[in-house]
Amino acid sequence: MFPFAHFSNFQILIVNQTQNEKILNSDYPNVRVINSLEKGLSKSRNLALKNAVGKILVIADDDIIYEENFTAKIVNAYNQFQNAAAIKFCIEKSKANSKKEYPSILKKNLGMFDILQTSSIEMTLNKRIIDEMNIQFDENFGLGSGFEIGEEAVFLSDLKKKNQQIVFIPEIIVKHNELTSSDKKDFIEKYYNQGALFTRIFKNKYWFWLLIKIVFDLKQKKIKLSNISAVFKSAISGHHKFRKIQ
Repeated sequence: MFPFAHFSNFQILIVNQTQNEKILNSDYPNVRVINSLEKGLSKSRNLALKNAVGKILVIADDDIIYEENFTAKIVNAYNQFQNAAAIKFCIEKSKANSKKEYPSILKKNLGMFDILQTSSIEMTLNKRIIDEMNIQFDENFGLGSGFEIGEEAVFLSDLKKKNQQIVFIPEIIVKHNELTSSDKKDFIEKYYNQGALFTRIFKNKYWFWLLIKIVFDLKQKKIKLSNISAVFKSAISGHHKFRKIQ
């Protein structure tokens, strides 16, 4: 993750979701480990948020590589936007995310379209504001839960509903060369999750955003006209499942 320096130079918190016989320990004072017997990505992130000690937080995956000057870019951004609850940055383009496009200019307040397209490794968080707003990841979303995508969008939308500033800075801080968990899912499963996600964020207006998603995916050739009935049914199924959970 840090080819330009030893990892122990950074303040790192590892949430190790494990079993009793596979406990992880750290020999480095800057690298803390929490061994958890629970499962679920959002549970892991909430545990990390609760125990993090830094003023500015980044969410790391084990298959990413940070840019050498990533900390300077992040600190400069928060010096400029000291009241931002979250600041989104860019991932360097690769085969895995070659179609992802970013705005070329800074955005002082992200809209819902931007939020829905945000991944966790693009996010940086102002811990003071996150704590004050008592914002957590919804544990119904994310790998290992009932709906395995969308946890970032739910988190940021909850911040936005509390009138918190979410900024975009058009600078690269990280590389990610592998397909994401979302990319590996087929479109029927994605729409099942999207039905729940849109219901969680937009409530009774979920169907409007579902239609926008279908039109967008048709234009991007991610689905075909012949798929519309199947994806719509799958999304409605996700909607009803989330309502039942609620």
